[in-house]
Amino acid sequence: MLEKVLPAVVSVRVEGTASQGQKIPEEFKKFFGDDLPDQPAQPFEGLGSGVIINANKGYVLTNNHVINQAQKISIQLNDGREFDAKLIGSDDQSDIALLQIQNPSKLTQIAIADSDKLRVGDFAVAVGNPFGLGQTATSGIISALGRSGLNLEGLENFIQTDASINRRQFRWCAVKP
Repeated sequence: MLEKVLPAVVSVRVEGTASQGQKIPEEFKKFFGDDLPDQPAQPFEGLGSGVIINANKGYVLTNNHVINQAQKISIQLNDGREFDAKLIGSDDQSDIALLQIQNPSKLTQIAIADSDKLRVGDFAVAVGNPFGLGQTATSGIISALGRSGLNLEGLENFIQTDASINRRQFRWCAVKP
């Protein structure tokens, strides 16, 4: 079942620098003001997963928090090939980012299904790369549809699964066979 999906799931690697401003505890603000001085910018590396949604244009959908403040983005395919990528657009509120693979060749895109056809109890698989060790698949069912009440203004109607998704890295592609 996953042979068609795995080539479309990619690893997203990022590099950058970010300053780590410190917030001062409320009880000390009367002495020191609102913020402590910013710390010098520190280099960072990050890792996440993404999914190819358009093979011809090299479009990859990933999470915004994966690429936030990245200065270099690279994509590694399931077959080991690596490509540079650039950010096309992102939305912090929905935590979505669109990347474009530079000079893409022989990519496989995922087939986007109609989420209106999902039913509670349907089998679901999540595929991702939580620790940079290669793709991992986990399975479960669709637990609920139309979830809301998460205090995310303007973002409701979530699909919930009970597939065991690693808490440290929640960057996965959920698929329905």
